Amino acid sequence: MKRKILNRKKVNPSIPVYTGEKHLEKICLQLFKYNAEEYIEDPEFSKNSPLHFEAGAYQYWLNIHGIHDIDLIKNICAQLGVHELAIQDILDINQRPKFQEYSNYWFFTIKSILPFEDDEMKFEQLSFILGDHFLVSFQEKKADYFDHIRQRIREKIGIVRQRGTDYLLFLLFESILDNYFNTINSIEIKLDEINLLDIGSDPSPESLKSIETYKRQIHQIKKMIIPMKDFISRISREEDGFIQSKHMKYYHEIKDLCLSLIDDSDKIELKLDSYTNLFFSIQGHRMNQVMKTLTVVATIFIPLTFIAGIYGMNFDNMPELHWKWAYFGVWGVIILVFGGMLYYFKKKNWF
Repeated sequence: MKRKILNRKKVNPSIPVYTGEKHLEKICLQLFKYNAEEYIEDPEFSKNSPLHFEAGAYQYWLNIHGIHDIDLIKNICAQLGVHELAIQDILDINQRPKFQEYSNYWFFTIKSILPFEDDEMKFEQLSFILGDHFLVSFQEKKADYFDHIRQRIREKIGIVRQRGTDYLLFLLFESILDNYFNTINSIEIKLDEINLLDIGSDPSPESLKSIETYKRQIHQIKKMIIPMKDFISRISREEDGFIQSKHMKYYHEIKDLCLSLIDDSDKIELKLDSYTNLFFSIQGHRMNQVMKTLTVVATIFIPLTFIAGIYGMNFDNMPELHWKWAYFGVWGVIILVFGGMLYYFKKKNWF
């Protein structure tokens, strides 16, 4: 996938640049307005609708599918008082996961892993703006990993309608991490299909290629999870912020999930390293077997070649040249040497 890479020395944050691809023809905006008693999903909310996140009675969640419309992103962020640097971070999909504190909101950007069928692992950047009573989420494309959360809000399942948007953000983070766990499990299942201990088969270079592919994928996963773990740890140390103290335990859970993912990734990396070493050990062992066989064959034929060379000379005064049984005698010596060497090699377990 081709992406625009920003030259940071030349970037003017007042002129944001979208570095990704256009995934949707039409940007989709979803606005949820809810509290413990009711929820309102505004079907007519559009990019021209003004934002009124009134404090007090409701919690607001605005989700945006598609971030290629720079003017729309700037308009929404301007109404929320979002800093220009944060706007550029939303549009620059090459960002590593990060967390930034501002006076009237917190800004997050993380990576969500997408289902993949080929060897190329794909990620989607998601950005979040968390305020006292509102949450705005930005997605590159339309995905279904938040659908169960929307369903909870619509049908009043669980406690999401009774809590603030900081609890909603926890649910979104948890859903994103679930995708990582599913990917890790998928890689583990595929690893079990690589059987390097089958003596009857010779491991092919394709096995090594698969191992290296999985190594790259695990490295990418850790590269996305470690920064998230770091900023969640930072959040848990904040005494004053946009996360209520009663909800802090949920963010400790997110940190634990990140640590579990890192631990699982480390285990798979060790397993992949063992597979790589085993692959080359098997290849080396098979090469040694081949070389041993060739050495045994060559060693057997060296004395036979010597005997044939001696009696292949055409000197008149050779002792056995005119002996009646000389031909059969030479063959007897050859067979005797051949059989003796085979017996000796077999006794030494050289083949």
